[in-house]
Amino acid sequence: MTDEVKNEIRQLSRIQRRILGVLMEKAFTTPEQYPLTLKATTTGCNQKNNRDPLSDYTEDQVADTLEQLQQLGLIAEVYTDGGRAPRYRHYMRHKFDFTETQFAVIAELLLRGRQQPGELRTRASRMVKIDSQDHLKTDLQSLQEKGFIQANGPLERRGVDVDHTFYAPREGHTMQPAVLEPEAEAASSDREPASVSPSATIQKSSSTATASSGTATAGSSASLSEAASAALAAMNHRIAELIQQVNGLQSTVDSLQDRLARIERDLGV
Repeated sequence: MTDEVKNEIRQLSRIQRRILGVLMEKAFTTPEQYPLTLKATTTGCNQKNNRDPLSDYTEDQVADTLEQLQQLGLIAEVYTDGGRAPRYRHYMRHKFDFTETQFAVIAELLLRGRQQPGELRTRASRMVKIDSQDHLKTDLQSLQEKGFIQANGPLERRGVDVDHTFYAPREGHTMQPAVLEPEAEAASSDREPASVSPSATIQKSSSTATASSGTATAGSSASLSEAASAALAAMNHRIAELIQQVNGLQSTVDSLQDRLARIERDLGV
């Protein structure tokens, strides 16, 4: 029998991502309670900690999505000894050739979305041991090369954000490169040039002669800079609020679409 083809699934709905993330997380963190019942899966989806955005899925919505994931081969329904209710386990290892660290990283990203590597290491370490940030970086680079995570800059850069890529195009979660801080340029400005030309000497003398007036101008520029920084911070805060509102609206739309699909199926439309 030939091996099952892996790494083919590239898009999942919001609720599909949440359910898979829950099953993967619980398999790592509470193996004594895994596989999960429908009720436990729903509770895991809607729990208040380690979830972003928060959700309020019904058991009917979760049951319908579990059926969809079964059809994709991503989960299986099982019965445990002495258990009357069916339970569900993920089959992600059948569908993807990730390392254990990468499975933990993907689970965490499915549950919370965009994060910085330092946050990701702390949270994913609940599931598997991650020896160092370099260890994590190696696994992130491999996932990025396979197209399963995205970043808004080089993974080596401090402050970079990473996210999974299982979004549908209409969700608009493709990350754009962030503007890099001009650190190297600032550092080079502190150093004197190796040689100074006559014209540069004249310019330096001229600058010294006008130092007193320049001090007043610098103070005015500093005030303008502070005002601009405050305005930028307020704008970024407003953008974050709008993104959160859009995510909430998208969750509502997904919920209504699921309900409509269930009603149409019940009516045989």
